[in-house]
Amino acid sequence: MNSEGDNPLKDFRNFFSIRLATALSDRQETFKIRYHVYCEEFGYEPAARFSQRMETDDFDGVASHCLITHTRSGQSAGCVRICPATVNEAPHPMPYEQSCAASLDRAAMAAMTAARRQLCEASRFAVDGAFRRRSGERLTRFGGINALTVEVGERRTFPLISVALMLAGTAMAELLGRPYMFAVMEPFLPRLLQRSGMTFRRMGRDLDHHGIRAVYLTDTRDFVRNLTGELQEVYAWIHDRLTTKCAAPEDPS
Repeated sequence: MNSEGDNPLKDFRNFFSIRLATALSDRQETFKIRYHVYCEEFGYEPAARFSQRMETDDFDGVASHCLITHTRSGQSAGCVRICPATVNEAPHPMPYEQSCAASLDRAAMAAMTAARRQLCEASRFAVDGAFRRRSGERLTRFGGINALTVEVGERRTFPLISVALMLAGTAMAELLGRPYMFAVMEPFLPRLLQRSGMTFRRMGRDLDHHGIRAVYLTDTRDFVRNLTGELQEVYAWIHDRLTTKCAAPEDPS
């Protein structure tokens, strides 16, 4: 990878934009992605519950949301949110505490000395299927992203949407002053991420939650320090674009 044209990590910044979803329209885009992924593609949530085709839950009102957009087409590509463990200094549940509490390692949790105001969870991590399918696969809900004449060099950056979302969650946690970030993941993913310096610590046993999952924890400060050189550059780019105040959105009603 001697030139930017041969470097998907650097090319990613030319093909995608990333921002905090503070505007109602942007938050709705994240909910639409989640609906397509969690309801239509994988059936994790019942589609019938969401008549407006936007998947939402009780955590969205206090969460900070991030949206990745395909620049040339304007299509929403991926999203992630950060859910805080306190709101207005009062304890607030995080998603894993409701869905995965029985699987937690009590000793590991008790050994954690961080104050609750320093905790958060990255959740509702989703990449739209249009950006996960390979060239030649079936038409997408957009009528076929393959019809957009996406060049090979551009398409090879699509797998990096997942990496960018992980880095975006980390950046949001840091900007919120909540460096200890939980995440519920398939066990293979932390092992895969570790190859690039992204370290997570297992905090419980496997459980069946939309497939085999476990609760993991990272200190985002160590996470960032351990990133490999190119990922450090991408993280800095993402962090720079998310420096708008990271806070829960106001109730639009």
